Order: sequence, then C-alpha cells, then structure tokens
Amino acid sequence: MKIRLRINPGDSFRELTREEPFALRELAGEFRNELSATVMLALVNGKYEELTYEITDDADITFLDIRDHSAFIAYQNSLCLIYLKAVHDVMGNNAAVKIENSLNKSLYTEIEAETPLNDEQLRAVEYRMKEIAEEDIPIVREVYRRDEAVGIWEEYNCMEKARLLEETKSIVNAKFYSIDGYRNFFYGLMAPSTGYIGRFQLMKYRDGVLLRFPQPSAPDRLPGYIDDKQIYAAFEEEKEWHRLLGVSYLPDLNDKIRAGDAKKFILLSEALHEKKVAEIADCITRRNKRLILIAGPSSSGKTTFAKRLCVQLMVNGLQPLYMGLDDYYKERCDSPVDEDGNYNFENLEALDIDLFNDNMNRLLAGEAVDLPEFDFTKGQKVFGKRITTLQPDQPIIIEGIHGLNERLTERIDESQKFRIYISPFTQLNIDRHNRVTTTDARMIRRIVRDYEFRGSSAAETIALWPKVRAGEDRNIFPYNDRADVMFNSALTYELSVLRKYVEPILEEVDEHSSEYAEAVRLLKFIRFFDSIEDDKVIPNNSIIREFIGGSVFVE
Repeated sequence: MKIRLRINPGDSFRELTREEPFALRELAGEFRNELSATVMLALVNGKYEELTYEITDDADITFLDIRDHSAFIAYQNSLCLIYLKAVHDVMGNNAAVKIENSLNKSLYTEIEAETPLNDEQLRAVEYRMKEIAEEDIPIVREVYRRDEAVGIWEEYNCMEKARLLEETKSIVNAKFYSIDGYRNFFYGLMAPSTGYIGRFQLMKYRDGVLLRFPQPSAPDRLPGYIDDKQIYAAFEEEKEWHRLLGVSYLPDLNDKIRAGDAKKFILLSEALHEKKVAEIADCITRRNKRLILIAGPSSSGKTTFAKRLCVQLMVNGLQPLYMGLDDYYKERCDSPVDEDGNYNFENLEALDIDLFNDNMNRLLAGEAVDLPEFDFTKGQKVFGKRITTLQPDQPIIIEGIHGLNERLTERIDESQKFRIYISPFTQLNIDRHNRVTTTDARMIRRIVRDYEFRGSSAAETIALWPKVRAGEDRNIFPYNDRADVMFNSALTYELSVLRKYVEPILEEVDEHSSEYAEAVRLLKFIRFFDSIEDDKVIPNNSIIREFIGGSVFVE
C-alpha cells in the first residue's frame, strides 16, 4: 500500500509503503517522537476517522490534534465519557449528569443527586477520572440498530435521547461508546482509549462543576482560570428563556415544529430578544453613557443588534449616531501585513487610533468634526463629506471587532463609555450530554451569509474559518470580560431555519476537497434539526435576517 502521511499541521506529506493493513493508532505510535501534540483523529482520504480505523488500501492520512476543531470535540467527548463513568462509579445510578455549555474555557456541568455534591465527592470523582485515564482503558465503539438504541435509552430513562433517535429517520445505526462496561451515546468521534486524555481538572462552580481541559492554543497544559460571570449570567437567562418557550432539549423543539407551533415559537423568541435589547437601551439611558462600543466574534449579528439598539434608544428620546470603525483604517501604504505579506485589516494597528480618539473627544465635547469616509478602492480616507456635531445627550454607537480593547479608546474619559459584548453563546442542547457548540452555530450562520451575499462557497468559508478563529482569539476573546453587558444573540429556533439554507450549500462541497470532511460533519449535525420551511413569519429586524436575507437593516 502507498501511504502519504502528514504528521503535524502544516507539514508536507511524506511517502510510505506498507505491506499489511494497520490501525491508525499504530501508525501514530511509530511517529510519536515527531508529533507536536497528542493525536486524537485522522483525516483519511477526506474523511474524519477514529484512530481505531484500519487502513487496508492506498491512503492520504493527516494526523489531527486538538488544534483541529473536530479533534478538539473528540477530546471533549472522550473526557465527558470518562467524567460520566467516574460519577457513576463514585455516586451510583441515582446521580444524573447534565453537560450544559462552554464556560471559563471549560464545560459547565451539573450533577443531580439525592444530596448536594460536596467537596469530598468532587475530589473522589476527579481521583476516579485520573485512575481511568492512567489505566488506558479501551473506549469501545458499539453499533446498534436505531430501534435497539431507542430501547436502551428508554431502559436508562434518558427519554430525550430515545425520542431523538426514534424521530431522526436519517439515523439507521446508532453509535454507543463504552468504558469498562459503562455505555453512553455521543454524536461525535472519540479517542481510542482513556490514556489519550491526559490533562483535566474538576472545579466546583456555582451550582455545578467545571470540567477543565487544554485549549487549542496550548494543547499541553490547562488554561489559566478566568471567571466569566457575565457569560454565566447569560446562560442562566437563556435557561429561563427555554423554560418560557417550553423546551429543554432539541426533541422538544422538533415536537413543536411538527405540531405546527413554529410561528408562535419564533414570535416568542423574537420578543425575548427585543425585550433584552430594550433593557440594555434603558441601562445606557439611565447611566447617561455617550460612547457605546459593541464587539463580538464573526457572525454574532453585531450590525443588526447595533441598529436595533439605536431604535430602542430613540424610543427613549435619544438620537444615536451610528458609526463603524472601517472609516478609520490607516492609508493602505501604512497598513500592517501578516506573515504571508497580506494586508491585515483585523490588526488594531490597521486603525488610525489617534484620529479616532481625537474625533470622539471633540464630538463628545460638542464640536463640529469632519468625520472620514474610507475609500476602499483608493485605500485612503476621504474628508469633507461628513461634518458632524452632536447634541449634549446624543450617544455614539460604535460597532467593530476592537470595541472592547482599551487601547482603541485610551484617550477617552472612561465615564463616557459603555461596552457591549455580543455572541450566540448557547443553543438548545441536543440532549443532556450532547451540546451544540457556539463555534458550529456561528460557522453555519457564516456559510449561509457568505453564500447568499458574498458569492462564497461553503468550501471557501470552511477553509477560511481557522484564520477567522485565530483572529478572534487575538482580538476579541481576551477582552470580553471588559464588557458592561453581554447580549446572547442565539435564537432557539435558528438552526431549524438555517437547515434548508445550509444543507444544499454543504452538499456542493466536492468530495475530493480538503473541506469535504468538515462539510459532512456539519451535514450530519444539522440533520438532527427538523426544518422550519416557512420563514416568512420571522420579523425583518431579526438577527437571523442578517444571514438569510430580508433584513430591514442590512442592504
């Protein structure tokens, strides 16, 4: 067999010859001294495969560690299975675990038992997890017919899992994974054994437990701890919204769609969003803030949110001035470049910070200011078109990726500023152990928007995504704790609406392209959601309209 192997991301392929079939983990073992991080999965001829997969013919193989999104999910799935097994071993069958959401670079979980979890039990669970990892127990993949799997979950009283399997006709066989007889069902891939999960920590947090693990930026160590109190509050608010909407997990939403209740569900979801925007506008008005800075990662719905906030401020008797940071780019000849020599417009140094601070201070002081407009064709600012003066109580709305970075507004009085961080923090989880990642939700939003409005294929958007994420890690996420308020732009129904848009776009990805595996993964994921075919009821000021079209705010 002829094998082309890429050992680490960015490496060139090397040519190998093998006479006998082999498992991927055996090949990874041969090159363990050359690996820059522990391998979780492999890309084999354009498909994600677990390391137990056997190679029997010619193949192109790329090893993937947690710096790859799918491998990172596999690490989390494997760690969660170890966690569930340890809780079962320490606390017995009556302890029920819920994997809730990403928080503090961890997974926030809750353990429901006859008595509240105490410190001694928590340490015992963590100790048992370490034992399981050190024993390097095989993580065994078990495949059952869908009807058999439904029966297993009914026996375990995990009814939301049983309902989803029963109702998702595209699933013919269901994959279970087991550790030493303890079995559970995950929708992603897994490590081959528990020894691959070497670093983790349990930490008591509020009413639950944080399951901590390495991040893609540093695969060899646990991240520093930061308490994201506002994100936790946003999650708690979302749980209350789900209660009002009458849903706990995805099967509840699918049931409402099948019952013909999508219209009511959409309108209630949108009303909750509008109420939150109004609350933020009231807070700004009450505190007499003048410079409103809005930031968030890609596909968060920043533009729609900013303009809805303007409307709510007008309801409060104010006349906000809406501005974008794009008009403050430096002249093209002064723009920074990245490692490939391309202009890096996401770098803070691409902005004329001195001019921005001068303009904002003069506006806030009531002076007439000649605001620039950036001519992207010529690569320079143009003046003389926007001579602007503000009234004493008139706020400025600034939307841009650097809005929370203190350097952007370092010469402006802190008492004037109000910072807002926006992101679709959490979606409705699939079931009690399988969550929907914020990254996947944002990527699906972006694939649809780029295809509809920018003429980009799904393959192009998927290929660009790692660079987008790297920029967010540098320019956005380190500053989200500076926010005065956070807005969760997720809509509980959105993936059910996005399905009919994203499915045909993903199906266009060529099976020979390097983006095919990710397209297949996203297709499998989105097909759990029943499609809302009639989206005319979605208001024209909805955040989701920014991605599917029909927005009153986005041209």
